[in-house]
Amino acid sequence: MLKIKKGDTVRVIAGKDKDKEGKVISVDKKNHKVLVDGVNKVTKHTKPSMMNQQGGIIQKEAPIDISNVMYLHKGQVTRIGFKIEDGKKVRVAKKTGEVID
Repeated sequence: MLKIKKGDTVRVIAGKDKDKEGKVISVDKKNHKVLVDGVNKVTKHTKPSMMNQQGGIIQKEAPIDISNVMYLHKGQVTRIGFKIEDGKKVRVAKKTGEVID
């Protein structure tokens, strides 16, 4: 089970976009990659198609490894642990001990 989920706010801790923050758009569990809004932008050349009549050069986010991002809780990065509460498994911020969801 991965500790980062879609919709979480994360900070990049390694790579060319270090210290940038953004919301997780999607998580690829199989390859351990995440897509973060506004992080790891790449230039893609597209051919004209029915959907995009013009074609041309577009900027889009590329996936980054899940180990290069850290969960952001109340403005500070923290690791995530798990705890059983009322028979349910919940995520817990290690730095503060608060339940995330």
